[in-house]
Amino acid sequence: MDTPTDNSTVQTSQSILTDWLALYHTSGIGNRCFHTLLDTFGTPARARQADTRQLQEAGLKATQIEALRSDSRQAIETDLHWAEQPDHHILCLTDKRYPVMLRQIADPPPILYARGNIDCLQQLQIAMVGSRNPTQPGLEMTRQFATHLSRCGLLICSGMALGIDAAAHQSALAAGQATVAVMGTGLNRVYPARHRELAHQIAEQGVLVSEFPPDTGPQQNHFPRRNRIISGLSLGVVVMEAALRSGSLTTARHAMEQGREVFAIPGSINNPLARGCHRLIREGAKLVETAEDILEELGELARSQLLLENEHGNDDNSFEIQTDIDNTGDQDYDRLLSALAYDPASIDTLVMRCGLTAEEVSSMLLILELQGHVTTAPGGCFVRVKHERNNT
Repeated sequence: MDTPTDNSTVQTSQSILTDWLALYHTSGIGNRCFHTLLDTFGTPARARQADTRQLQEAGLKATQIEALRSDSRQAIETDLHWAEQPDHHILCLTDKRYPVMLRQIADPPPILYARGNIDCLQQLQIAMVGSRNPTQPGLEMTRQFATHLSRCGLLICSGMALGIDAAAHQSALAAGQATVAVMGTGLNRVYPARHRELAHQIAEQGVLVSEFPPDTGPQQNHFPRRNRIISGLSLGVVVMEAALRSGSLTTARHAMEQGREVFAIPGSINNPLARGCHRLIREGAKLVETAEDILEELGELARSQLLLENEHGNDDNSFEIQTDIDNTGDQDYDRLLSALAYDPASIDTLVMRCGLTAEEVSSMLLILELQGHVTTAPGGCFVRVKHERNNT
């Protein structure tokens, strides 16, 4: 008895998506025009059915009207065939799976192509962006921040570019967390090509998204457009390192226009890659020195966003930014903290006490130090910081 209803629902959804794709693939109909047609006619189907006079009154030129009447069946079928593959998805703006944060911006993509776990798109995200040619300290700081923030419950969102972007994605993956990559190409075309394996890992563990049809190659004007999606998906944008003409500043300015938080890491006045961050700070971005600064700033904003998402049918109230490593339930961290106690100990001593590798201990100590649970001591040792508990 249920089968006819289910088939009917599938056919209706397919028909709606076909109308969206037909309008999306119409030559000369860009984002702004697409949204104008939606505002005027309500749905892509009604826009396509409108007569010439109605379309002219909506502001369309003769060439656009002619293109709207042309057949885009091949492009539509190519997209639909792509979406038949496992973990391939096409989301139109009215799809309940479309990310709530992105829908709030002034010019959200009418269509999103996604590959991977699209549930990630409904989770709270923090964007991390920066130079394609970062300094070594900039890379190290990116790895520390991305590891810490992802383990505390925020998905790392970035653009999968060389340098800071790649380091942020890789660090989240290495921490066992999902990550979101917004691409400036179609999802069948990885750019830069050396990131093919990284793209595969992100699709397996997180999600790749793009507003461009799957076979779209790299074009220079696509990457600034991509940047508004990175900021639009996120609660805020962290600029790790950026020169004065960096594309990361474009992402930050999109974030400001979208009402999102902007964070910038200060650096040496002699470092050209710190100048973009310093300019952002002068323009009102929040200066941050630790990942904890970001978590404290986003706490209330994250809770407000959860309430908004619940209004849109997302009933998952499980998200909580974790600022205390003692409460994460991570047994390795618990073991390391127990091994450290409040007496200074070297990394070699801690390795013997807790059974972890030296690399694991070193990485975890960096996170604990960022959180204020550990501090350095003379002789290359570490000591646990005692926190006063409120017993009232």
